[in-house]
Amino acid sequence: MPHLLFYKPYNVLSQFTDDSPNPRSTLKDFIPVPNVYAVGRLDQDSEGLMLLTDNGQLQHRLSDPKFEHSKTYWVQVENIPTDEAIAQLRKGVKIKDYLTRPAIVDRLPEPDLPDRDPPIRFRKNIPTAWLEITLTEGRNRQVRRMTAAVGFPTLRLVRVAIGKLRLTGLSPGEWRELTPDELSYLRQTQRSRSAI
Repeated sequence: MPHLLFYKPYNVLSQFTDDSPNPRSTLKDFIPVPNVYAVGRLDQDSEGLMLLTDNGQLQHRLSDPKFEHSKTYWVQVENIPTDEAIAQLRKGVKIKDYLTRPAIVDRLPEPDLPDRDPPIRFRKNIPTAWLEITLTEGRNRQVRRMTAAVGFPTLRLVRVAIGKLRLTGLSPGEWRELTPDELSYLRQTQRSRSAI
């Protein structure tokens, strides 16, 4: 059974088809493996790690928020977040009608990432900063909504980890099969009720 890790580039849909009048780039443009499906989603304007599998049970288990699987993002935000804003992100942020679960949030030196195409808009008079944010839920555009709610809009968003699975060694548009250790880890999470 194929289990793949993929580095989704910016401006690519996290699905294999696009029925819109002006078709956009999809996973089909990068992954020639039949009958695999994305575990969860990354927005078109987000980048980074995706897991694909042909195992429907595993796909459900890793996508369902009740299992509290962790996902880690490197997030470039507008301006320099205050200690109060980071504390708020850590304890949970009110977005519309719900409070997000507590998150692990740390300041991050500018990471060594491939350039984004197109790059984010540079504004000389507005600094930017990077945060590492780990969530155990994955609501629609959650990271962007969280940082906006505390006054620091997201400019660039890269998912670097799903549990212990890491983006390391892949460039945008590249994919690979899981290693035996990674497969063993996935099978373990499938049997366990604990978070990955």
